[in-house]
Amino acid sequence: MTMHTPPRRPPPPVGGSDFARLSKKIADAGLMNRRPGYYTIRSIAVALAYAGGWSAFVLIGVGWWTLAVAAYLAVVFGQVALLAHDVAHRQVFRRRRASETCGRIAGAAIGMSYGWWQDKHTRHHANPNHEDLDPDIAPDLLVWSQGQARAATGLPRLIGRWQAFLFFPMLLLEGVNLHVSSARALSNRALKNRALDGALLCGYIAVYLAALFLVLPAGMAIAFLAINQCLFGLYLGCLFAPNHKGMPILTGNDRPDFLRRQVLTARNVRGSWFTDLALGGLNHQIEHHLFPSMPSPHLRKARPIVRRYCQDLGVDYLETGLIASYRQALASLHRAGAPLRRARTSAARA
Repeated sequence: MTMHTPPRRPPPPVGGSDFARLSKKIADAGLMNRRPGYYTIRSIAVALAYAGGWSAFVLIGVGWWTLAVAAYLAVVFGQVALLAHDVAHRQVFRRRRASETCGRIAGAAIGMSYGWWQDKHTRHHANPNHEDLDPDIAPDLLVWSQGQARAATGLPRLIGRWQAFLFFPMLLLEGVNLHVSSARALSNRALKNRALDGALLCGYIAVYLAALFLVLPAGMAIAFLAINQCLFGLYLGCLFAPNHKGMPILTGNDRPDFLRRQVLTARNVRGSWFTDLALGGLNHQIEHHLFPSMPSPHLRKARPIVRRYCQDLGVDYLETGLIASYRQALASLHRAGAPLRRARTSAARA
């Protein structure tokens, strides 16, 4: 008698949400595994670059070449900020205490309150581009939607008319804004470890200014300060502007499921290894928002998996070049300010 093997049934589909199924694909590919060797080398390289910049500042001393060091240190400060970002997302350490300790050290090196930034960034990740819940698009000097433009008063109303043209010049002040926002946050009693953050921030400002004015004449010290902080702010702004600016803005109860909330509000930037280095992996913004604790060198590897999965689901997955991302962000800012320009025209005709 012949025995027939019953046909093998296909495995049952993985249960759970769309994101759960994608998460399993990513985990099976090993992309959530830690990269201690990578982060050890990166941390040492950034620390050496930071120490080397300040050593060059002291060795060169009085001389206009010192201003080149100011520009160099602006880039290094940006790389320190990117490393602090990865630490805060626990891409480097599993334990909270190690992450907070190293994050505070990195934050102190550039004059940033780690506790303030982590709280703000966590809220952004939970509700990206949500007009009411994302602190990154809360109305301030700029307006991000036409609704915010109609409600704007004072300086935002004046700036909002031409904010697309003023955006990059205003980024020159973003480094100073980082320090000011960190200082203002210290008055918030809900901020954890605010005494420690305050001490570190005051220490940074005291040491930074003392170094400048002890080594350089007053005029050159002020020039160093301006170049360093303005270029640092410009670099920071250029790191984050391509990620969400110009993408759909959510309002009210408009909160799609986790996968769509993260994918539809983010934009990837195409590029080479140099783009990954310059933007710290944030050019793979979709993958980063879906898997914040994924080590940054794995984001590029996750990209084809996520893109193909989104295509299968029919979820829009936007990826552009760097220049195109800035163009889209500026166009969105210009559209957001349209009500203010129309109001001005109407007032002029009246």
